[in-house]
Amino acid sequence: MTRKGRFGIICSKDEQMNDNRPDHLETEKALYIVKDIERNPKVTQRELANKANVSLGKVNFLINALMDKGVIKVKNFKNSKNKLAYMYLLTPEGMKWKADLTYKFFQWKVQEYEKLKKEIELFKKEMSSASR
Repeated sequence: MTRKGRFGIICSKDEQMNDNRPDHLETEKALYIVKDIERNPKVTQRELANKANVSLGKVNFLINALMDKGVIKVKNFKNSKNKLAYMYLLTPEGMKWKADLTYKFFQWKVQEYEKLKKEIELFKKEMSSASR
């Protein structure tokens, strides 16, 4: 969620993954949802929301955006007693999208790790000089 704060635009961590571009399909949550769908095509939106720790509305929004982009397609269960039961299928384009986003996510995490490593070293030096 991007919002305007006292010091400028504030972005969530998964938006920071993309150089602060608030593209809702290039987020950690969207990637987690697609991975869960790939593991279990019969997963419900409520289960996805619980696993990703987001609202049901956010999951519905992301699934609709993923369908619009051609990443997933949705099918109703023909023999289901629950007429609201769906199966989510990752498309070939979706597999490529997931691989690309996984790579971007990995790059972002490595950059974050390197930055944290430098910060920790700086704090160690400050603490060492403060204790002398």
